[in-house]
Amino acid sequence: MSDPIQVFWAPAGASMPTLGDQPLIDITDGDTPNLRMPVRMLSVDTPEVTARSAQIDEEFAQLAEWIRKGQAPIDAPLAEFLLPKMETGRAGTWQFQQGQSASAFAKSNVTARLARPHDPPRNVFIRIADTPFDSNHRLLAYLAPDYTEQERRDLPRHLRPTFNLDLLTAGWAAPFVIHPAIPGAEDLALLIQAAGAARTGHLGIWAEPETLLAYEYRALEKLFRITRARVRGDEPTVPDRSWRERYCADMRTRVLHGPEDYFGVEPEYRLWLWPADLRDAVSSLNLTPSPRLVTPA
Repeated sequence: MSDPIQVFWAPAGASMPTLGDQPLIDITDGDTPNLRMPVRMLSVDTPEVTARSAQIDEEFAQLAEWIRKGQAPIDAPLAEFLLPKMETGRAGTWQFQQGQSASAFAKSNVTARLARPHDPPRNVFIRIADTPFDSNHRLLAYLAPDYTEQERRDLPRHLRPTFNLDLLTAGWAAPFVIHPAIPGAEDLALLIQAAGAARTGHLGIWAEPETLLAYEYRALEKLFRITRARVRGDEPTVPDRSWRERYCADMRTRVLHGPEDYFGVEPEYRLWLWPADLRDAVSSLNLTPSPRLVTPA
């Protein structure tokens, strides 16, 4: 019979996401399995490659009509900002095409930057967030080629960027910094500069002024389903305002804006906050609520 023990460890754990038909695990040493899993790259948001092109074009055109009739739960200022993007008739098509282009760039960029002329490809360096997994159990991380200690001393950061930053520089991702996984001061400055230059230079997704950023696209998919249920008179399954939840702070002014007021902040200066993190962020980052947030219209 074993003696009673006083040391326990019981973490919650997470289920690994599937990778289609690809195996998630193989074994070399018995105690060293190799795991395959998706990584959600931090601070960037690329267009959705799963966008349903023509169907979304029609759905968002219909959503725009419902908004103009006052049937959708959206504030007027945000509606005015988003309506031109929905009424292009190309919202879903652009999202899919841009998603394909972002994916192609990411693949070629990783291959090129890991390659070495006379040596095997570099390994990958990975830096994970303090909270390692997102709600879909994907690993949250920054990825980069694994440079030697000497290279890290000799090369400044802007000459050894992460793959995350490469996506922003090429214009194939929107900046998507979410508290508390905020890059360090030097990395954040590089991110803001790269994203701003891509946007003003009309690179990648920014070539089309009326394109929906990926997080806008996902939010409008939810808003379409909520509004369709309202128009049909169906019993609601989620709250009307659940289609937008994140708050947005301006990294230049520390002003905190409500979930439907983000568009007043230029994309590269948006810091996103989930409601559960709001109290801590307001205190630790010294944020000041906007007048509209304090006294909603």
